[in-house]
Amino acid sequence: MLPRNYKNMVFLTGKKKPYIMAHRGNPTVCPENTLASFQQAVEDGADIIETDLHLSKDGEFVCIHDATVDRTTDGHGPVADKTLEELRKLKAGCGFEGFSRESIPSLKEVISILPADVALALELKIDGFLEEEICGRLVDLLKESRILERTLIISFSLPRTQAMKAVEPGILTGWITLSRKRPIKGPDLLGPAWPILMANPLYVLWAHGQGQAVCALDNQTDSRLWLYRFLGCDAVLTNDSGKTARKLRRNR
Repeated sequence: MLPRNYKNMVFLTGKKKPYIMAHRGNPTVCPENTLASFQQAVEDGADIIETDLHLSKDGEFVCIHDATVDRTTDGHGPVADKTLEELRKLKAGCGFEGFSRESIPSLKEVISILPADVALALELKIDGFLEEEICGRLVDLLKESRILERTLIISFSLPRTQAMKAVEPGILTGWITLSRKRPIKGPDLLGPAWPILMANPLYVLWAHGQGQAVCALDNQTDSRLWLYRFLGCDAVLTNDSGKTARKLRRNR
């Protein structure tokens, strides 16, 4: 028996499954975790925009995957040691031609470009999200932006998502795993790595029986898209939302 919030758990009423979750936007054609990348994913037809969340030195929520700026910008050092203003001055083009003006966006900026029919998945990257004050500020921002109901909080760390639930019981959470072969209870959505679904083809059915949605975690989603559709996955994570949308015939 599915819980009453199951339909909300997968965000978007009226859209076909599996939903397309754009991993860091569309990092195949744009520098990852930039406004250009997120906008491209929206134009591709993505249903959910996924991004990573860190805190700047002055406590602002910023969208970047790594704990340092070295890999994705022309800067050096930890994200946490730089203010939002300092982070914005860095070039985040990642070597992509034509994107030299891209920078590390704040969460507010990402929210501002999301259409009303696109959901948001936020991966919590640091243990700062174990703190009630920080979780509370994030919840307040999501409420003020009127996007709380279509936001999913995800992490490899259960305590981080549980801390968010403690502050806002109504928020949707997801747990990502690379090894757990059985669905655990608690999270609204489970993100198992693709080998888990191969090893346990009943995983999705099991999770649905517990009232949970499933999003397959795969760096080569399109090659196994047939499998995720066959198993009944609610969403798929993709690094090329345009290609996945074409395969599913979902282009905007």
